[in-house]
Amino acid sequence: MRRGRWSAVETVVLAAMSGLSETVLLRESLAKRASAVKFIRKIRADERVRLIGRRVGMDITWVTERIAVGGGIWNADNMEAVSRAGITHIIDMQLEFDDTPLARPHGIAVCWNPVDDDFEPKPPEVFARGVEFGLAALEGDGTKLFVHCAAGVHRAPMMALALLGVMGWTVEDGMDLIESRRPAADFAEVYVRSVEDFLEGRS
Repeated sequence: MRRGRWSAVETVVLAAMSGLSETVLLRESLAKRASAVKFIRKIRADERVRLIGRRVGMDITWVTERIAVGGGIWNADNMEAVSRAGITHIIDMQLEFDDTPLARPHGIAVCWNPVDDDFEPKPPEVFARGVEFGLAALEGDGTKLFVHCAAGVHRAPMMALALLGVMGWTVEDGMDLIESRRPAADFAEVYVRSVEDFLEGRS
């Protein structure tokens, strides 16, 4: 299973999918290429490209019977679909968008836990906030939790991994479970290390 950053070949393929030519990418500086790749990652989910803010339908993958991972909600119609799926709680990892106003009419509780998908280490506080909310949510009868970011590729799987770790899963088994249910999930090494540091700090 693929883990970590996309390869150079995958970067060119993704760039082509997003309308950027290989020639343009090759002419860009390393910093600009990294920025373009991050943008592509944010709009890529389930092997399809969807433009942020214009997606139709919801991207939800059930990792367990009560925990789902996926991409951004963005609009009222998609929040309605989230509600119909029986989701009662949301951990929103997007820096780009706060779900709270959309969720309020449906009585869905939101933990807006915004982080950047910048491939930098994440502090324990990020995981503590999400895990505390998630564990409290799952204590209720019939509750269901949706952990999402923009594309459900990096930040949401990272947060779900931390939650599973606190629930007793090993990091390796948690990654295997998430990847088996959601092949689009990509565990960057720096994010896995951040989760491991958080879990070690709790023990």
